[in-house]
Amino acid sequence: MNDPIGRAIADFFERGEAPDILIDTNYTEGELLSPAFFFRNEDGMPEIETTALNLCRGKVLDVGAAAGCHALALQQRGLDVTALEKSVLSAGVMQKRGVEKVVCTDLFHFQEKGFDTILVLMNGAGIGETTGGLKKMLVHLKERLNENGQILIDSSDIRYLFEEDDGSVWIDLADDSYMGEMVYELTYKNDFSRFKWLFVDFETLSAISREAGLQCVLIKEGDHFDYLAQLTV
Repeated sequence: MNDPIGRAIADFFERGEAPDILIDTNYTEGELLSPAFFFRNEDGMPEIETTALNLCRGKVLDVGAAAGCHALALQQRGLDVTALEKSVLSAGVMQKRGVEKVVCTDLFHFQEKGFDTILVLMNGAGIGETTGGLKKMLVHLKERLNENGQILIDSSDIRYLFEEDDGSVWIDLADDSYMGEMVYELTYKNDFSRFKWLFVDFETLSAISREAGLQCVLIKEGDHFDYLAQLTV
């Protein structure tokens, strides 16, 4: 099936409980993610996410909507929300939970335009996979925006993983790829997937945004090197 997150979301929705998802990366191993994370309400969201929800206006596109926690919160506020999710299982759960507009497809196959806000949360920059892929993603999202629209996107600066005790940063000079370009391996029961994921510092996001024809503003910083940015034309 190669959809461990979708399967975990579906199991949790049907049964009210599900085993943790095991996460290994090229930098870390043995991390666990509870499927309940995808069903949190506003009270359980970090401040970066609630700040993003408060900034949403007009017609909203929620990219990588998972189980629909952000889409449902925005619907309750009376906003017109389209939830975009490529996982068939996750999209089905959102429909059962009452998300009114669910589109199940890959982001780059989504061609609808006319959005005032595009929401890309839960380390949303990661969808780009690489710095080059992030630029491609931002150009594609820019084309979906109305004239005065905005993209609200979050990520994390993972330089702390490479810091030495003296504060210097260790980087493998033999590898010219950006240090935030990671490889993830997810396991849920007997379901496994391997994919690229990007964590990008704000300065790099700003530079890539300019290349994509967007202005980038830092909105909020979190407690663990994470941040929320607003991108506008």
